[in-house]
Amino acid sequence: MVRAFIMGKTAAGKSEELLASTTSLPGVVEAHVVAGEYDIIAEAEGEEVYDVMHSVATDIRNLDGVEDTRTYICLE
Repeated sequence: MVRAFIMGKTAAGKSEELLASTTSLPGVVEAHVVAGEYDIIAEAEGEEVYDVMHSVATDIRNLDGVEDTRTYICLE
């Protein structure tokens, strides 16, 4: 099992809407609106790194209102 944290920067006023969209994506375990450089942090799981990178990170990046993402794969 591969776990990753995906940070998302959103357009102004879009965080709550995008939180709901992010949480409903397959592979997303949980997501939260946060303060800081990024607006949303999501925890995702998949069988392989490709699963997390392709389906989850790509799906989040393609949501309307997401301006930037960073994905951090857990090494433990």
